[in-house]
Amino acid sequence: MAQWIHMSQMIQRLSDDTVNNLYPLTAFPIEVRHFLAEWIESQRWDDFALEKVELESQAQTLLDQTISMLQSISQQNANVVDRMKLMQISKNITMLNQQPLRFAVMVKEILAKERALLGTLPQTPSSTPQYQQHQNRENSFPSIQNVDHLVLKVLEVQDIRQKMHQLQEELNWERQNFEGLQGPIQQNGMDPKNSEIQKLQNHIQQLEYNVKALATKRFQLLKECVDCLDQCQTRLISKLKAWRWEQHKATIGHPFDENLHPLQTWCEQLLGVNGKLRQELMLIEEPIPELQERLGKLLQVLIQSSLMVEKQPPQVIKTQSKFCTTVRYLLGEKVASGKPVVLKAQIINEMQARNLGSVPGDNVGELINNTAILEHNAVSKSTCATFRNMSIKKIKRADRRGSESVTEEKFALLFSAEITITGCDTPYRIQMISLPVVVIVHGSQDNNALATIIWDCAFSESDRVPFMVPERVPWRMMYSTLNSKFTSEVQTNHNLDHYNQHFLAQKIFDKPDFADDFSKILVSWGQFNKEVLPGRTFTFWQWFEGVMDLSKKHLKTYWSEGLIFGFIGKQHLHLILKDRPNGTFLLRFSDSEIGGITIAYVSATENGGQKIQNIQPFTKKDLDIRNLGDRIRDINDITYLYPTFPKDEVFKRFYSEPQASPPGGYIPVSLQTRVGTEGREGSSAIPLTPSMTPIAVSPASNIYPVNQFQQPLGQQEQDMEGGPRGEFSGFNDEASANMEIDFESLLENLPE
Repeated sequence: MAQWIHMSQMIQRLSDDTVNNLYPLTAFPIEVRHFLAEWIESQRWDDFALEKVELESQAQTLLDQTISMLQSISQQNANVVDRMKLMQISKNITMLNQQPLRFAVMVKEILAKERALLGTLPQTPSSTPQYQQHQNRENSFPSIQNVDHLVLKVLEVQDIRQKMHQLQEELNWERQNFEGLQGPIQQNGMDPKNSEIQKLQNHIQQLEYNVKALATKRFQLLKECVDCLDQCQTRLISKLKAWRWEQHKATIGHPFDENLHPLQTWCEQLLGVNGKLRQELMLIEEPIPELQERLGKLLQVLIQSSLMVEKQPPQVIKTQSKFCTTVRYLLGEKVASGKPVVLKAQIINEMQARNLGSVPGDNVGELINNTAILEHNAVSKSTCATFRNMSIKKIKRADRRGSESVTEEKFALLFSAEITITGCDTPYRIQMISLPVVVIVHGSQDNNALATIIWDCAFSESDRVPFMVPERVPWRMMYSTLNSKFTSEVQTNHNLDHYNQHFLAQKIFDKPDFADDFSKILVSWGQFNKEVLPGRTFTFWQWFEGVMDLSKKHLKTYWSEGLIFGFIGKQHLHLILKDRPNGTFLLRFSDSEIGGITIAYVSATENGGQKIQNIQPFTKKDLDIRNLGDRIRDINDITYLYPTFPKDEVFKRFYSEPQASPPGGYIPVSLQTRVGTEGREGSSAIPLTPSMTPIAVSPASNIYPVNQFQQPLGQQEQDMEGGPRGEFSGFNDEASANMEIDFESLLENLPE
C-alpha cells in the first residue's frame, strides 16, 4: 500500500478557488510524488510560469498523467478511506484541465517548499555567459532528481517515526486499559474470553505487529537513505574536483564557469540531510553502529572537501612583490559561531604536495601576511578568507635535476584551518592547495616561468601525482593549446588556421621542407622552451608569447577581422603573392624578431618582372608611436590587401583624424612612416642595397591556387627578414621603416 506523508500545516495552499479543495502535494502517494519531481526536473524548473503559454501542452501532459496515475492507484488500494481520498484529489485536479500551467507551477512551488523544510532549497545559478558556454559541466551540481529522491526518503523516515510514536502511544493506552480490566475479571469471575476483552487483546497484538513492521521498514529506509546520500556525495566530490580542474585549464584559455553558488547549495543540502539522518538514528532505541559510522565518515569528507581556492594566486610570483588570493568555504553558513576561523597559508614544494597527509617538514619559504579570517558576506551568501597583501620574502629551492632551471621548479600554497560545524562536537582540520606556482626573483624570468605553467596546465592529468607532467606530447595537443591561449589572451574568436598551424609546426620541429601532417609527431618540453630556435637567440615559446603580447596590445581588431595573415612561411608567401598586381600586400608576424609584425608586398623589378619585399617589423614600441593603420596609409608602395581589397577601404577606419592647428600660430607637425629612401629629396627610386635583395618572381612562372599547399614545400629559410643563409635577408637599418621630421623647416617657421 502506498505510504502517505502529511505535512499540510507546513505547506501554504494556493488561494485560487479552483484549487482550494486540493489536498497538499505531500498527501499524494509516494509513487506520484516521485513522478512529479522527476518530470518537473526533466522539463527544467525555471521554465514553468503562468505567462509562458507556449509550455501549456507540456503542462497538460503532466496533468493528464498525474490524474491517470491517481485513478490507477486508487483502484488498486484496498483501504476504503485512502481510496476515497485519492478519488477526491483526482476529481479536484480535473477541475484544472482548463489551467494546466497553474497545476505545473503549483507542483514546482510546493516541491521547492518541501525542500526548504530540510534546508535544502537550491539557489538558482546566475545566468552568466561563461555558464552558458560551458557545456561539459551543464549541471553545476549533481542530479536534482537524486536530491528529490533523497529528500522524499528522509521525509518518509520522519513520517514513519511519527506514526510509530502515535501507534506506541495508542499501544501504551490499550495496554493500560487491558491491565485495568484484569482486576474486575478476577474479582467478578468474568470470562477472559469475553468478546470485548478478546477484541482488546487482538487490537493490542495488531498494534504490536504494526509497530514492529514500521520499525523494520524504518531501518530499511534509513539504510537506503545513507546509500543514496553516499552516492550523491560521491557525485558532489566529483563535481568539486571538476570545478578545480576547469579552473586549472582556464589558464590556457579554456571556458570556465567560476560560479560556486550551485556547488555551495549542494554542500549545504547534503549537510542538512546528514544531520537529519543522524537525528533519526539518535531517536532509535537500539543504536545502529554501522549507519552511524558511515554518516560520520561522510560528514568528515564533506566538511573537509568544501574548502575551495576561489581566486588563485598568480601562478608566476616574484619574491618581495604583493599578491592576493581568496579561499572560500562552501559550508560557511554552518560554521559554529564564537571563535573566529583563521586560515593560514604556507608555501610547499613538490615533494610536500605529494604528502599532504603528513605534517609538512621544513619550511621552503617565508610568507608575509599569510593569515586571514574566514568572514561571511550576507549579501553574496559566501564565506571567504581574502589574503590581500601576501608576499614571498624568501624561497628555498630543491636540488635541481640535470639541466633543470629555477623557472621549472613548481611550488604551491597550502591553506589550512581548524573548523567546527554547528551540530558537530568535534572540530575538523581542513586544508587545500593552490594550483602550481613558479617563484622568480627577477622580471627577466617571467617568460620562462610562464612557459612552465602553460605546459603544466595544458598537459597534466586530473588525478596526477603533484606536479607530474609528460615530457613529450603530440603536436595536435600543442597546437590546440597554442590556439586556445592565443585567442583567450588576444580576446578574439578568430582562431589560428591550418596554414598558421603548419608554419608553427615547421618552426618548432625545424622542418621547413616538411609538407605532411605534423599532428602525431611528438613535441618535447625542450623544443617548446629550452632549446633556442636555429639561428636565433630565443626559444619557440618566447617568440610565440611575444606575438601574443603584440596582438593583445595593438592588433586585436585587425586580427579579429581577418586582416592579418599571421604565421606564414617563406614558400607559402611566395606561392600566394606571385603574379599578384604590384602593390598587393599582406600582414604577417615577424619570424626573426620577438613581438614584431611586418608587411610583405609585391613590386616591380627593373626588367619587368616581380619581386616580393618585406618591410622591417613594427614592434610594440613602434606601434605605441604610430598605429598600424596609419603606417599602412603612409606607405605608398602598398595598395591592395591580399587578395584584392583596396587598402583605404579596409583600413580607413583605423586612420587617425588630421590634427587640428595648434594654438599660438604654430605649424602642426605629424609623424609619417617612410620605407627606405622613399620621399627623400632628389631620390628617384628606392635603391636596393645587397641586404635588401628580394626574391625575383619570373612572369612566366606557374600560378598556384592561393592559400593551398599543392605540393611538398621546398627548402624554406626560417628567417624572413634576415637569416643565417642570407638568400632572403630583407631588412637592416638601411631598409628600415623610419620616422622623419624636417627640423630645419620647423625651426625656420617658428614664430619669434
